[in-house]
Amino acid sequence: MSAAADYGYIFDVAQLAHIELLTPDLERSLWFFRDLLGMEEVARKDGSAYLRAYDERYLTSLKLTPSEKPGLGHAAWRARSPRALERRVHAIEATGLGHGWIDGDIGHGPAYRFTTPEGHPMEIFWEVEWYEAPGDLQSRLPNRPQKRPGRGVPVRRLDHINLFAKDVKRCGDFMMEALGFQLREYIEARAGGYRGVWLSVSPMVHEIAFMHDEAGPGGRLHHICYWYGYPHQLWDVGDLFRENRVHIELGPAKHGITQAMPLYVYEPGGNRVELFGDVGYLIFEPDWRPIRWTEEHIERAAQEGGLPWLGGSFPAEYWVYGTPAAQIGVERAATAPTE
Repeated sequence: MSAAADYGYIFDVAQLAHIELLTPDLERSLWFFRDLLGMEEVARKDGSAYLRAYDERYLTSLKLTPSEKPGLGHAAWRARSPRALERRVHAIEATGLGHGWIDGDIGHGPAYRFTTPEGHPMEIFWEVEWYEAPGDLQSRLPNRPQKRPGRGVPVRRLDHINLFAKDVKRCGDFMMEALGFQLREYIEARAGGYRGVWLSVSPMVHEIAFMHDEAGPGGRLHHICYWYGYPHQLWDVGDLFRENRVHIELGPAKHGITQAMPLYVYEPGGNRVELFGDVGYLIFEPDWRPIRWTEEHIERAAQEGGLPWLGGSFPAEYWVYGTPAAQIGVERAATAPTE
């Protein structure tokens, strides 16, 4: 994998716009995001619930859809313009991974659906519905889309998605070549190839990451992430989770890779959710040199109390549990722990 500059700069994708999560327990998942994370339910359609965080400009960033198993319904990217959308659709079609157009959904217009090389479902669109807060939700701050909720410990916006893949390099190259993502950090495997890649289309360290799937076939969800902006809120929401028997996998802590402050939990449907307490760091350099990590870095960090950089080591299930769960004979946990 090379730096994005090797492919030429492409500025056609603007941001991660929304995510659809599949859940076998819609009402409990809704309780988690609405009552504990303070998100606002804005619509229901065909059995799915649509929610938003209070600092988001668009109508919705999360769609919860009933399903037999948890996992990713799709991740959606917004293009920078109608012409940018046309160019990216043409590039995706050339890869053979395009699945065609849908008319739209709650909060957005026509979208082109596709998958990564390992089948992670995605879509890209341009037309979007901007949020207009009703009277009782209007903020006194004109630059805040919605009043800060008075329930739970409210998240502010969708931050990123992390996906399991068997061929991390192939998935990362697809996002770079077809969609214009830039490589920010990566873990180089001792035997060759990559254990993980972190990519973005903005100054953020990543809007998407791929990690090697040690337990499953690839194509699975590792986690979605929402952002707070204030590290102390990780302790507040962590306390709230404990009181409500929500399993905390790790944190509050500080990552080495990306340098952000995370808290990892499992929402009641079984999907892993990360909460960010700060932004980590931002990238403004146009000729950014991707940060190289090796397995030796990771092993040394683990021996020193290490990954994350502060806050203890990742538990075994972090490396093997994803949704849907992998049903294989591994000694480490392949199903979500319960509190």
